[in-house]
Amino acid sequence: MERRVVYFEDGGAENTEATFKLVQERMSHGDINKIVLASTTGTTARKAMDFFKGQGIKLIVVPHQFDFHRDKNAFPPELIESLRESGHDVHFGTMLFHTDDFYGSNTATAMANLLRCFCQGVKVCFEIVLMTTDAGLATSGEKVIAIAGTGRGSDTSLVIQAASTQHLKRLRVNEIICKPLNPMTIDELRERRAQKEG
Repeated sequence: MERRVVYFEDGGAENTEATFKLVQERMSHGDINKIVLASTTGTTARKAMDFFKGQGIKLIVVPHQFDFHRDKNAFPPELIESLRESGHDVHFGTMLFHTDDFYGSNTATAMANLLRCFCQGVKVCFEIVLMTTDAGLATSGEKVIAIAGTGRGSDTSLVIQAASTQHLKRLRVNEIICKPLNPMTIDELRERRAQKEG
């Protein structure tokens, strides 16, 4: 079997539409109809809702949990309603790789840092699929396509066999659809963001 993997020269939001097109191409095989999508401010979720409209695809959008780095959640309430009215789900769950203080170990950070060796989007894809399965929005063993990115937008997509945190060892990455070729570290990402805002 041969499957195409696309590597973006740079990560970031400029790859969002290309990522969606690659996911659409993969979904044309007909064996997957569920996308688990990371979206912090709702911009990527809105684009995905428009892009995949009328294609029989279910979106499960996973924003940041409440009280994460902000006094007010950045995901617009009206978009939550719009997504749900369109038959999609929005899940505000505990972000699993940010729980060190809660559980009193460094396991979550160690896992996150290891996954970031592939790229930030790979780390987020794992996290949102686990969160989605914990919430019962995907079933263990179900194939889904996860989409995430580096800071903003989408640049990473994986075909994943879902699993819950209770059965983490059952999670499988079946395919890499796309990812940045030269991913930035989380510190490099923060530095770039600070330069753009400064």
